Amino acid sequence: MNAETLAAGLAADRARVDARLEALFGERGAAVPRLDAAMRHGVLVGGKRLRPVLVYAAGRALGAADDALDAPAMAIELVHAYSLVHDDLPAMDDDDLRRGQPTVHKAYDEATAILAGDALQALAFEVLARSTHPRLAAMLVTLAEAAGRDGMVAGQALDLAAVGGHPDVAALATMHGHKTGALIRAAVRLGGLVAVAETDPRLAALDDYARAIGLAFQIHDDVLDVTGDTATLGKASGADAARDKPTYPSLLGLEGARARAGELVEEAVAALAPLGEGAIPLKALARYMIERDH
Repeated sequence: MNAETLAAGLAADRARVDARLEALFGERGAAVPRLDAAMRHGVLVGGKRLRPVLVYAAGRALGAADDALDAPAMAIELVHAYSLVHDDLPAMDDDDLRRGQPTVHKAYDEATAILAGDALQALAFEVLARSTHPRLAAMLVTLAEAAGRDGMVAGQALDLAAVGGHPDVAALATMHGHKTGALIRAAVRLGGLVAVAETDPRLAALDDYARAIGLAFQIHDDVLDVTGDTATLGKASGADAARDKPTYPSLLGLEGARARAGELVEEAVAALAPLGEGAIPLKALARYMIERDH
């Protein structure tokens, strides 16, 4: 798949999930307009939509129809959006900028941002629970486990504990595997579960792929924090160093970090062998993980 085809596919999937998220907020009145506006700011203002794109790509690779993939695609993005709203709070990373816009607590206030994040997470599970699918229970468990105490939230706790510390590469990989990797793995698994039963061996292949790209994605984020600029990234560059956070470049150097990300992408591509030609878009997405500029 060439770069133009990949870019067109990414744009189409982003537009698809954006339209459905817009419709979701538009189909009902808001009990508290300010809260609703803060939620919209957290989820509808920009974003790569990488996780929904992975839901679509994984599901299509196993034969799922787009309409059946919409609910899990929206749900995973809503959980991701909630996590960013909370991650940006003064008690966490205290960021002022996200996706080129003021963070939710800056655009509104801290209490409203906390509530907006809470509501976005609840809305994610509502959206998924309202879908009709024979493997809905497995899908709900997948999302809950990835978002919760043994997944993304655990990763955030490890991240906060690591500030100013000196973990080794293995500990850093564990932290990123929870904080970033858990939702990426969930996105891929959700797409797969729409198409096939939990016992299908191709789900294991998809999980190997997702585990590798999740870490590659985070390593490249660490690299961009060093090499990127604020305007392109949509958030403050150099923030990790300013907070004394351990990163792959700080442990391996820039070239070492880039090399490790490249190795992980090749591992991800190799894991897709059981899926045949249906995995071509997933392979292209794996390479996109370490070629993007934001």
